[in-house]
Amino acid sequence: MKKIISLLVLVLVATAVQAQDDAIVKFFSKYMESDDFSRVYISPKMMQMAGGFLKSAAADGDDQDAKDMGELISKVKGIRILSGEDVDGMALYKEAMGTLNRNKYEDLMDVQDKGSSLKFMVREENGKVAELLMLSGSEGEFTLLSMLGSFTYQDLNMLAEKTDLPGMNEYSSGKKKNK
Repeated sequence: MKKIISLLVLVLVATAVQAQDDAIVKFFSKYMESDDFSRVYISPKMMQMAGGFLKSAAADGDDQDAKDMGELISKVKGIRILSGEDVDGMALYKEAMGTLNRNKYEDLMDVQDKGSSLKFMVREENGKVAELLMLSGSEGEFTLLSMLGSFTYQDLNMLAEKTDLPGMNEYSSGKKKNK
């Protein structure tokens, strides 16, 4: 009987973890076919290729920045961006926040300003950042950015400083101290 109960508990925990990972995917999927949104999905394979390209370019010369970015980009397992203009961004922001299991995410930054909201959150696993999530909503705009990988906070700070990913300027202005 104890083995059956233990097995049921493990299945329920695994299902809960899978359901959380699926929350952002389901939200993204719900709106990805709408013409009101721009969608970007960068696969793990594409990130691996980009990281390899930067690493090989750095090997040809003495470009330490390219080498560092190549190593960093290789840690990215995928990026999803959903962005809409002329949409009810605040309603979408609230809907997206409602899909999240808040116990899995830690707030990094929360900015509320006259009809707009911006939130950066991280989900950690085994002492590393497994997901950086940015949600932004206002009267006429909405943006969701989900970046999966295995990062340190130093990695995220470098990414904010050296890339033009949506939301990274805002992240850089409130970045978390190194852990």
